[in-house]
Amino acid sequence: MSDFPQCEVGTELPTLDIPLDRTMITACAIASQDFEDVHHDPGKANERGTPDIFMSINTTNGLIDRYLTDWTGPHGRIRSVGLRLGVPNFPGDTMTFTGEVTEITGDVITIKLTGRNAKGVHVTATAQVEPTRGGGA
Repeated sequence: MSDFPQCEVGTELPTLDIPLDRTMITACAIASQDFEDVHHDPGKANERGTPDIFMSINTTNGLIDRYLTDWTGPHGRIRSVGLRLGVPNFPGDTMTFTGEVTEITGDVITIKLTGRNAKGVHVTATAQVEPTRGGGA
């Protein structure tokens, strides 16, 4: 029996809350080699019109991957992710992911997901996942 989740169109993925602090936002930007000063220098972020440093798109994409693989488990593979950014994520925010299966074609599962914080929608994305070889569907 596979660990890959059984689902149908309309299946809701579990909610995932990710508390965001200055260390996480900075460390993730640096780890992904995004050295843009607005992701680690509050003064430079202020000069550019934001109240604080904010999360990089690479971090957002990585957290989407985490959300998906937390659901699929080790027998899942991400085929594609298309995302659109909304309001920024700042230190002190909590980003809450929700998702829903919107299509199943063969072994490919399409998921529409949203990451929100208190200010609104940070990211919307459509992703496709599939079981790995031997993972079953």
